[in-house]
This record gives sequence, C-alpha cells and structure tokens, in this order.
Amino acid sequence: MNSLIEPLEMYGIKFTNKEIMLALPEYRNGGLLVDSGLITLKDQTYYEKVHNVGSELIVEWRALTLVLIEKIKDEINKYYENDDVKLTMSQVLQGGTWSAGRAIAMEKRKTSEPPIKIRSDGTVF
Repeated sequence: MNSLIEPLEMYGIKFTNKEIMLALPEYRNGGLLVDSGLITLKDQTYYEKVHNVGSELIVEWRALTLVLIEKIKDEINKYYENDDVKLTMSQVLQGGTWSAGRAIAMEKRKTSEPPIKIRSDGTVF
C-alpha cells in the first residue's frame, strides 16, 4: 500500500494521517538492517538455519525493523528540517530503504534473498 499512495494521490484520491504510517516489517527493510550491521544475531549459526515465520527470532527481527526504520525516517527528516523537507514513511520506504536493501544484499551476498533464512510462502515477508 505504501508504494501506491503517491500515484493514487495524483489521481485525486486523498489519504489522511500519512505521518503515522508504519514501516513494513518485510525482508528488504529487515535485510537492510542486518546487512548494514545495525542488527546482528548473537548466535552466528542462526544465519545458516532456516526459521519459521512465527519463530521468536523472526518475530523479534520484524519488530526491530518497525522501530528502526521509523528512527531512520526521523533522522532523515531531522537532517533535512532546515530545507523544509519532511518525508512520509512511504517516501522513505520507496525512495530509500527498499532499494538500498536490495543493493546492499547484492553487494554483500550476491543475492536479493533475506540475510536470515525464512521458511515462508511469501505471505508474511
């Protein structure tokens, strides 16, 4: 939904409360945080194991992703406040974290797969 807001608004559909939208706790955003070293696993062997989407590790990773992407958005907006720029969450996600997550994954692991292996049919991440 985040990536559809701006195109839909160009056609006159209005969205309210965009400033309170949350990040998406999906593997591109979460992967960015792991690949950049902002999130690390205490047990390095967990990078090689496949985890169920409801496992404690994956639930905690998703929760941290929500909180940390919000902090990234706040820091971006703080950096640009003198320029009178204030980005919404959808702008931060679409313009930065998703593409950065994919680029860093390809650079670091030569794949766009998540850095933490997930047993999933794609409906959660």
